[in-house]
Amino acid sequence: MSTGSSQQETDYAVAFNQEGQYSIWPINKIVPSGWFKAGRQGSKACCLAFIDEAWADMRPRSLQACTQSGWRVACDEMK
Repeated sequence: MSTGSSQQETDYAVAFNQEGQYSIWPINKIVPSGWFKAGRQGSKACCLAFIDEAWADMRPRSLQACTQSGWRVACDEMK
């Protein structure tokens, strides 16, 4: 039986969606519909560090736009 130390570490790609949300995906898997590669790949730690810097506001982009522009009526309709 082999141990984890002899297995090759999985590389990941950073992906994002139209709402500006980030995720990581194994590079040997197809990114799902609605997600796009951000051009960064590497170890899990490397990808998560990139996301930590890039994703400053965890709110979906539509909610950010709604609250920043003062569209209170439109925000209320989203509930």
